[in-house]
Amino acid sequence: MRPFRFERPADAERAVALLGEVPDARYLGGGTNLVDLMRLEVETPGVLIDVTRLRDLDRIEETEAGGLRIGAAVTNSELAADPRVRERYPMLSSAVLHGASGQLRNLATVGGNLLQRTRCAYFTDVTKPCNKRERGRDPNRCPAREGHHHNHAIFGHSELCVATHPSDMAVALAALEATVHVQGSGGARTVPIPGFHRLPEDEPHRDTVLEAGELITAVELSPPAAAASGQRYRKVRERRSFAFALVSVAVALERQGDTVTDVRIALGGVAHVPWRATVAEEALRGGPITAERADSAARAELARARPLRENGYKVELARNLIVTTLLELSA
Repeated sequence: MRPFRFERPADAERAVALLGEVPDARYLGGGTNLVDLMRLEVETPGVLIDVTRLRDLDRIEETEAGGLRIGAAVTNSELAADPRVRERYPMLSSAVLHGASGQLRNLATVGGNLLQRTRCAYFTDVTKPCNKRERGRDPNRCPAREGHHHNHAIFGHSELCVATHPSDMAVALAALEATVHVQGSGGARTVPIPGFHRLPEDEPHRDTVLEAGELITAVELSPPAAAASGQRYRKVRERRSFAFALVSVAVALERQGDTVTDVRIALGGVAHVPWRATVAEEALRGGPITAERADSAARAELARARPLRENGYKVELARNLIVTTLLELSA
């Protein structure tokens, strides 16, 4: 690991100013992703700016509307264990507990989880070419397209990058339609999820829509709908722990009687972003959840998939996961 300078500012404004002063500086949360990348020399920052002790960023607070505002420095363990999260947003608590190990969750922060790099084995191997790591725009510099890609994207990928976003938490937040609060040199603003993460297109090195120097300060959740019938997060992976999703699904269902008034479905492990299954959602609204309707909605969504040579199995896996989760919630 190369030498670096360490800074611990007192507030968000000073943290943003520090990043603006030093071009190769990086914000440091729990460090569970960034420090690993530094060891591999994928990331080589000259300055690390510790944002875990910034004022008011380590709290979970009630909003006036009845939702929750989750500080960016709240750890994943604290988030998953909070009684308000477990009661009102059980899908979020479950998703966080499906991620990494207990030791890592004790360090990893909410802001850092959202900002962990969308990556694959070629990104972390500096001996291999990679458009994401090198800010390239050459299709021949994505070895995953013709190489090892059984756990790569089936939606939204480009000829420059086929990696998938690794976060479990972000998939649940996409289904909950959370809002991210950020602070930058131009002031504060909010960014919705979905909309915070971006597809690779012709800039695969950009994982999010954040501008240079912007700092996540909080994630806000709206109050649960009165007609909510349930939430569920399910994850399929190659081993029971410490593994990214092959496919995961987060579902938030609202019904009046047997009729679906609203449903939000997000998929993980299938795209450069948490993938909102908007086609399936639209097909399900206004009617009951039956095996036939759930299967038809899932198939309509997955008609948009573009699997690679080795990951076509994800299409059937995602279909089964969507259908099973919908039927469990409807029961």
